Amino acid sequence: MRIEPHVNGAAIAIEVEPQELLLDVLRGQLGLTGAKRSCDVQVCGTCTVLVDGRPVSSCTYLAVETDGHEVTTIEGLRDTPEHDRIAAAFTERAAVQCGFCTPAMVLTIHALREAGDLGDEEVVRRELSGNLCRCTGYRAILEATAALESDEMAP
Repeated sequence: MRIEPHVNGAAIAIEVEPQELLLDVLRGQLGLTGAKRSCDVQVCGTCTVLVDGRPVSSCTYLAVETDGHEVTTIEGLRDTPEHDRIAAAFTERAAVQCGFCTPAMVLTIHALREAGDLGDEEVVRRELSGNLCRCTGYRAILEATAALESDEMAP
């Protein structure tokens, strides 16, 4: 099937199989490796990307469902001031250790910021609960998120 999503702001046209997963298309066909394969059952969050600004698990999301939609990966956010702010907050609060979960965390936090939900710690905790981190214990990630909301990380 031919689909025409917008990936990281660029309109593309690609051929995919009807059952092909978005994660496989991003990594295999498009060379966008920021989303990671881990659980394959929508539990760990390392494969998180944004579809129309909302976090989705690309390991269970069919590529055909992105036809006509905007897909944002960490590569698409990487060269933006928003990414720089989130990265600075994570760095200053030691919210990054191994880095395996970081792209998904950054994308989820970006989506929360865009939705105006960073000020509600309960919402932040709920939305980040789908992104497992085995290194930081989450406290530093929550502190970095709070710093973004309080504009401590203004450019």
